[in-house]
Amino acid sequence: MTAGRARQRQPQRKRMHLAVRFPGAGSATVWADPRAGSRTDFASFRHLAATAERGLFDFFLLSEGPRPREHKGRIHDLDAVGRPEPVTVLSALAAVTERIGLAAAVGTAFHEPYELARRLASLDHLSGGRAAWNVVTSSDDAFLGANFRRGGGLDRADPYARAGEFVATARELWDSWTPGGVPRPFAHHGRHFSVSGTFDVARGPQGRPVVIQAGDSGEEREFAASAADVILTGHGSLEAGQALYADVKGRLAAYGRRPEELKVMQGVTFVLGDTDAEAQENAAEIRKQQVSPQKALFAAERVWGRDLSGHDPDGPLPTVDPDPAVADSLAVAARWRAVAEAKGLSLRQTVIEVTGRQSFIGAPASVAAQLDEYVTAGAADGFVLVPHLVPGGLDEFADRVVPLLQERGAFRTEYAGATLREHLGLPLPVWKG
Repeated sequence: MTAGRARQRQPQRKRMHLAVRFPGAGSATVWADPRAGSRTDFASFRHLAATAERGLFDFFLLSEGPRPREHKGRIHDLDAVGRPEPVTVLSALAAVTERIGLAAAVGTAFHEPYELARRLASLDHLSGGRAAWNVVTSSDDAFLGANFRRGGGLDRADPYARAGEFVATARELWDSWTPGGVPRPFAHHGRHFSVSGTFDVARGPQGRPVVIQAGDSGEEREFAASAADVILTGHGSLEAGQALYADVKGRLAAYGRRPEELKVMQGVTFVLGDTDAEAQENAAEIRKQQVSPQKALFAAERVWGRDLSGHDPDGPLPTVDPDPAVADSLAVAARWRAVAEAKGLSLRQTVIEVTGRQSFIGAPASVAAQLDEYVTAGAADGFVLVPHLVPGGLDEFADRVVPLLQERGAFRTEYAGATLREHLGLPLPVWKG
């Protein structure tokens, strides 16, 4: 047997998928850093999307924020206030990018199938088949409902039933046009929606926009197995990732689907350095910036359920007991106190210790090896990176980690197709008109 034939018979190297989420106004983003950009300036969106495309990423994800977060009845001044509507921003990005997928996180609680299906189908045409929809299933009626239904929201008991019917209805609309470009009347009559008429946007270049579902719960896994093309999960240990991966893939057969028809992607953060030790130092400094004194007090107030504005964040934890009306407050406060006492930590140091850490920390070669291990060991099909800075937080990863992944054969060296479905290796949807 020749060496050439031996190489041909070797199994193909499993390659990972990569995406990036535009950082939000949560605790991961360091808006105080002088290098931080804007959450409303189009230049920030364009820079991050262009960097991701230069790095050959699968898609760029932009979250929805239909109402600013509040604290004590006031807009939370630690957040970057203001967030443009995602499909609008992605439509503008479609004109200045060529290959990268454009994914909008949009909720099913306060939108309607026809108007959202129409916007996403339009984005798919404008982008040449690169549109995706991250289905947000939370109803969040106590907070968001006042913006949409005069103070009322949806029943929180079963958001997945509405979400499932919402996705099914959107697909009925997208499929109401034949592949040959002929519109046909549609009619859907269900528990949550009753719509009929003629959809006015032809079938898109990739058949339908890619559907993404985020979450790790049993309901979220089942919803993804039944209706999604991609599931976004939380980052855990390698073993936890393997268990989740096997569980999600194992649910697909019940819906007549194959394992390759649903991609499992973990949402992760990263910190780089010239050496592993330097990366650890960088990570510690970033955590200090992420948990400012004000954010530490905010985190403690959410646990204690009390006004702690006069408390010293660099002093000890509050001696007063939490408000028992706050769910799990006593147990969480007891855990915090145990950590603070064991390590001699202040309130702020305790918040840094007990809240989330960066997922992958190290020199570029170390991070590349860690990411590759998760994929080859069956813990994920890929990752959605969340940089801690806007808009340049992905630059170093694209320049220093991506080439190492390519050298390992773990990531593409060029885009093989034009649509997002092609990037993800997803089959074209079968027309069911």
